[in-house]
Amino acid sequence: MLILERGSDLLLAERKNTGYADGLLNLPSGKVEHDEDVYDAIIREAEEEIGVRLRREALRLVHVMYFRNPEGGTRVGWFFATNEWGGEPVNAEPHKCAGIAWHHRDHLPDNTVRYNILGISHYIKGEPMSVHWHDSHMGR
Repeated sequence: MLILERGSDLLLAERKNTGYADGLLNLPSGKVEHDEDVYDAIIREAEEEIGVRLRREALRLVHVMYFRNPEGGTRVGWFFATNEWGGEPVNAEPHKCAGIAWHHRDHLPDNTVRYNILGISHYIKGEPMSVHWHDSHMGR
């Protein structure tokens, strides 16, 4: 997960035609490929999704989350933050994204993916790691 910061604003993208959470906002993100580590993956995903170039040295690992959604699916999310990048963010995947926009980190839209809101909230609080079951078990 990439927390691209411009002052107090964060960049979110609206999911489209992905088959999961379409119409919701999320941070630029993706999966780690076989020959990558988490840094390589977020650098690649940032260029593929929003057309920006990142330097490994400018990325800060700010939170790691274990999350189980209401359907029982699990994931480990690595949240990186940076305020340094090359190029101007654009919607580089219009077939999977309806658009990108900046949002104040303390006032994220209601249609932001819950997993993202949790990771951003923990980052703002300075909490490096969390475990979340779906909403009925928050705080576990």
